[in-house]
Amino acid sequence: MAMENTSVVSSEKRIAVVTGGNKGIGFEICRQLASNDIIIILTARNESQGLEAVKKLNGYGLINVIFHQLDVKDPASAARLAKYVETQFKKLDILVNNAGVNGTIIHCDELRAFKESGYQVCDENAHLLVNKVFEEPYNLGKDCIETNYYGTKRVTEAFLPLLQLSNSPRIVNITSFYGELHWIHNEEVKAELLDIDNLTEERIDGITQQFLRDFETDNLSKNGWPLTTAAYKISKIVITAYTRLIARKFPKILANCVHPGYVKTDITSNFGHMTPEDGAKAPVMVALLGDDGPSGVYFNQMRISSF
Repeated sequence: MAMENTSVVSSEKRIAVVTGGNKGIGFEICRQLASNDIIIILTARNESQGLEAVKKLNGYGLINVIFHQLDVKDPASAARLAKYVETQFKKLDILVNNAGVNGTIIHCDELRAFKESGYQVCDENAHLLVNKVFEEPYNLGKDCIETNYYGTKRVTEAFLPLLQLSNSPRIVNITSFYGELHWIHNEEVKAELLDIDNLTEERIDGITQQFLRDFETDNLSKNGWPLTTAAYKISKIVITAYTRLIARKFPKILANCVHPGYVKTDITSNFGHMTPEDGAKAPVMVALLGDDGPSGVYFNQMRISSF
């Protein structure tokens, strides 16, 4: 379902799709991009929440925002959204893949006490964290991979034809510092993910499925996977690898991934130290890169960093 403000429809303006745009960083990305005279298609899985977000942005005087429902896990939903954008605008200039889940049940009081005791959230302390501070049931982990990685792929693939019709196409994939390779202890897997010249989408999928099998059979430690917030970390690691692959395959498109910072949102159970407004600044900067900007890189907030 789309709620269209016909006064904003103009193929001369840049068009942006933002997934998970109804709250948190996604909402702020929509607001900041709309403030740059870009037409925004704000998407959310929940229609009423998406419409409420558009109403709020319209109240700020940003009338160039449209809602369209999107469930990133549903191929038909992604296809409907792409068809809508094609019919209304004939192209897409900016795709921001922001929708995501953490795949973890966080016990906030326990996490607060853990941090106040001076401990770090890392695999060395997994024995203190798993099933005490964090619960990571397989069904939530699988859903995390399906949403964060396969959902990002699904939406990207639906829009690649329309992005290629833009004069300055951009893909911005929201990742995390949890998406850095040092969280994986399997050197063979790390080497494969780093080898962008030989890496394929099929191999990224294979690594992802290998992780899920080991997660389900309780073989994470044995095979060198992350032990805490494991599915979330792997989902973000493979998003970064996929982003680099897209940049290589489509040199006309500037495709990058961004860690926005440790932001107070639902996904962090509001444990971050940055506001969503601050967290949106790096993704917006990357979405607005000039044509001479980098592609296939990982931004840790405002700076290019090492994967």
